[in-house]
Amino acid sequence: MRGKLLAVTALAVGSALSLVGGATAAGAAGGGAASTVTIRAQGTDLSGTVKSPAPQRCAAERNVIVFKQIGSKGGGDDINFASDIAQANGNGYEWNTGNTGTPGKFYAKVRAIQGCQGDTSPTVRARRS
Repeated sequence: MRGKLLAVTALAVGSALSLVGGATAAGAAGGGAASTVTIRAQGTDLSGTVKSPAPQRCAAERNVIVFKQIGSKGGGDDINFASDIAQANGNGYEWNTGNTGTPGKFYAKVRAIQGCQGDTSPTVRARRS
């Protein structure tokens, strides 16, 4: 009986350690260096920056997605409107959609990637000049 008890205890401890290790790995995947995405509108030209304390890994060549806000931000009805890749430009990493010709409310988003957190910018209003 004592042998079975030890085997069950060892199995339980091993399972618990496995769960803790899995939780730690999952937590690490969601962490990483902070990333910040900005957006500005000049008429209907949308542009911004991507910044991070780990710029080579988390800002350079980062995919930026621009959403047209329909109702409340992130309410499920926003439109994936445009995208660009952040490129080095002397003062950091910049992205630009060019002149979209579309007025409205927009925000930019970078998704989390391995080792880098995601971010969503505040909303800006683009107006035709």
